[in-house]
Amino acid sequence: MDNVPAGPGQLKHEQLKHGQAEHGQPEQEQAEHGQGAHGQDHDVADLFLRAARRMRRHQSEKLAPLGLTPAQARALRVVVGGGPLRMVDLADRLGIVPRSVTTLVDALESAGLVTRAPDPANRRSLLVEATEEGRAVRERMAGMRREAVREVLAPLSAEQRESLRELLTVIDAAAPRHRRGC
Repeated sequence: MDNVPAGPGQLKHEQLKHGQAEHGQPEQEQAEHGQGAHGQDHDVADLFLRAARRMRRHQSEKLAPLGLTPAQARALRVVVGGGPLRMVDLADRLGIVPRSVTTLVDALESAGLVTRAPDPANRRSLLVEATEEGRAVRERMAGMRREAVREVLAPLSAEQRESLRELLTVIDAAAPRHRRGC
């Protein structure tokens, strides 16, 4: 009976029993090379995170002459785009605790990019608003950001960039409303 060829189902069962997946490779090796259902997800996650880190690094390099960290640039973007904002609302939009937003706003205010003033509707709250200089820096940042994105996405064709934009739009739209665009 040992010389009887195994049917496809039996072979698959034996491979899985011995830690091999469908292609005869050990499951660990398949996962490392992005094969198999879980390996592909892992591979996509790794590629996505590497691309995001590369883009962040490019943006940080572009922002350096402005004296802004990526976190400060993001906060300025949110204030210019949604301003004037209460500090707690800014923290919520950035997805950080209110105590942390104080440090960001302190730095932006010291640089003359935002101002803080009491909220007329609630004097216990402070409103953060971009200054003219802050809006001008935001415009310069937008150009630098576009340039950094172009550099990272340069290997893609226009059609591939559009497909990527469409896919990322779907992912962003699935995020809770208050966390979109952060």
